[in-house]
Amino acid sequence: MQQPTLAQIFIHFLRLGMTAFGGPAMVPYIRALAVDRKQWLGEESFRLGMAVTQVIPGATAMQMAAYVGLRSRGGPGALAAYAGFGLPAFLLMLVLTMLYVSTRDVPLLVAAFGGLQLVVVALVLHAAVNFSRRYLGSLGARLLACVAGAWFGLKGNPILALVVVCALSLFLLRKEGGNAFAGEGGRQPGRPLFAALVIALAFAVFLVLLALVMPEMATLGLVMAKIDCFAFGGGYVSLPIMLHEVVEARNWVTPAQFMDGLALGQVTPGPIVMTGAFVGYLLTGLAGAVVATISVFTPSLIFVCAVTPFADKLAASPLARRAFRGSLITLVGLMAAVAVRFGLDTSWGVPEVLLALGAFTALRLGTDILWVVLGGFLAGAILL
Repeated sequence: MQQPTLAQIFIHFLRLGMTAFGGPAMVPYIRALAVDRKQWLGEESFRLGMAVTQVIPGATAMQMAAYVGLRSRGGPGALAAYAGFGLPAFLLMLVLTMLYVSTRDVPLLVAAFGGLQLVVVALVLHAAVNFSRRYLGSLGARLLACVAGAWFGLKGNPILALVVVCALSLFLLRKEGGNAFAGEGGRQPGRPLFAALVIALAFAVFLVLLALVMPEMATLGLVMAKIDCFAFGGGYVSLPIMLHEVVEARNWVTPAQFMDGLALGQVTPGPIVMTGAFVGYLLTGLAGAVVATISVFTPSLIFVCAVTPFADKLAASPLARRAFRGSLITLVGLMAAVAVRFGLDTSWGVPEVLLALGAFTALRLGTDILWVVLGGFLAGAILL
């Protein structure tokens, strides 16, 4: 295996991050870069990384970037890959959010964002349908998803629903086994546990300093970190948790603003949890966007570094795989409830119904999300 420099890792993942649309769909491109073209790590090691990132919280594509960096150059490599892969999404989200704030009183743009909100309803419903077909294969799974959705629909805490369903899954999903994954023999990245400890301590110091200087910023950071810590199953799990935390529990943004942020997150590369930068900017400007972004991604990086030395055992653990399956079942119920919640927060008329149905139909037919979002923006400006 070839050992890249930190600069090479950062630059290659920066380039990849510029086109990182589709979340987990980027994993094959990461594999092509790290395994086929650059030979930074072997196929078995990459497969092991894919397995372990499925059973820890966080955005899968971001974590796979960190895993490649970690396997290649230890903790510094993980930081370089993580930062490079996420930077394009952050910068573009920042620019779009600034434009959103400065132009949201323009009637034409208000109508256009109304179209985006309808697209968001269609997007969430489309995701709920896809997840239900993939993960609700038994009556027990359907009942658990319904319980989670009903709980969130009654404005219950989605984290509690996630914890309860995952716990029940340990007993109810005994058929969920674990497959064995082979690593690269004795080869381990340089001191991954030490890297996890250093990053965790640095993040803790960061939050403490914020609490001393700007307490409201520390609160923002803690909320975003909590969202990431419970995002089992990828970025979409963060949506109901973020909705609960920033809209319902704290009233930091309105439901309409949150939907606008999700729409902007769909037209930027990278994970949808980058919506946190949008929320942070609306609260306290540029500093809030930076704090929110750092906080909503740091726990995922810590998890990758901390579990990599035990990746073989974790990836093959029946208990871990059952808990992960429970998180996906919870996701289905929560996503369905979010779609209903967004629908209730939207004003409906004939044009709105037609636009939402058109977006949903386009998504079901396999149209790229980016084109659906841009089409909804233009249709909203024309029709609404």
